[in-house]
Amino acid sequence: MADPKHIDQITERVERLLLRHEELQRTNALLVEQVHALQAERDSLKSRLMAARARIDALLDRLPPGLGDTPQDSSKERS
Repeated sequence: MADPKHIDQITERVERLLLRHEELQRTNALLVEQVHALQAERDSLKSRLMAARARIDALLDRLPPGLGDTPQDSSKERS
């Protein structure tokens, strides 16, 4: 039969491992929540960017023909 002291050590170690496992599960759940929140924020920013691009495209379409085809000014050519 196994030594009771040895069994107590194993029991203590298993209990610590179970606690650590629970801690890691809680941490993982929090990280999953953060990932979901960041994904939602990313999707919202993408949507806002697409809307802004659509507004800019609409404004560009309203410009008179040839107005957007002006040559680059000299300060831009130097950089």
